[in-house]
Formats: sequence, C-alpha cells, structure tokens
Amino acid sequence: MGQLLLFIVVALVVAAIVFGVTVMIGGGDNALTPVEPDGAAVPLPSDRPLGEQDVARTKFDTAWRGYRMSQVDQALQRAAYDIGYKGELIGVLEAEVAALREGRTADADVLRKAREAAIAPAEVTVPAQPELQIEVNRVPDDAVPADATASSSSVSSAAPTSESAEPR
Repeated sequence: MGQLLLFIVVALVVAAIVFGVTVMIGGGDNALTPVEPDGAAVPLPSDRPLGEQDVARTKFDTAWRGYRMSQVDQALQRAAYDIGYKGELIGVLEAEVAALREGRTADADVLRKAREAAIAPAEVTVPAQPELQIEVNRVPDDAVPADATASSSSVSSAAPTSESAEPR
C-alpha cells in the first residue's frame, strides 16, 4: 500500500513539472487575454419589424468574459417586443378572418382599419396654436372698496396699465 501511495505522489510531481515546463515554453494561456471591442457589432434594426435574417446577422462586441451584456440585453428586449407585436397582429388577423367567415363584415372592417392603422400609423399633424395675448388693465382707485385699498395697493401699483403680455 505504501508503494502505491509513493507511486501516485511521484506521478503527480512529474505531471506538475511537465505542465510547468510546457507553460514556460508555450508562453502561457492566451485564451484569457483582455479583448478590446472590435466595433463589429451589428444591432437589430429599430425602424421596421424583425425578420429571420435580422436575427441571423446580429453580432455583438466581445468583452473579457464574453459578449457585451448591454448589447445582448438590448437585442433581447427588441426581439421580445417584436414577438409580442406580431402575436397581437396575428390575433387581430384571426379575429378579422373569423368575423368574415361569420358574415360580420362591419366588425371585419373595423378590425382591418385598426390593423392598418397599427402597421402604418398616419402622420399626426399638430394644428398651429394662435398666439395668446393677455391684457392686464389697472383697476381705477375709485372702483376699489376702501378696506381693500390698503392690502392691494402694492399689487395694483405693480400691475402694468393696458399692456399686452405674451406667455413664455
């Protein structure tokens, strides 16, 4: 039993020496060297619905421990949103088909218009706001009751007379 234990210890020492010499000659382990971002990231498109090729072409910058987590998280959020959007669109299309099969053309038209509005939203134009002008007139002293004159004298003297003010 003692010879077996001695043999195992000698084998481990020889293996450690061989490993050390190999590392010294080979220059170490290059797999864990820091990697700078290569700038070759290809993000998912944000201006249109995703397609199969968009996901296949997506690339991320590499970091010391793998891919850039922020880029991966952003791509996963975008893909999840697009999957949800397409799921809702499929539901609307199925409801539209069911309405057409049942002869409810009015319901089908409403669903079609809602679907078309969701796919290509119309440009919203904001009507021009007319310029607002506020006129502040000074109240004549004889129109103010005598008991209110003392408390509002500082306010009425600060108010401009017949001037138009524009909001900021």
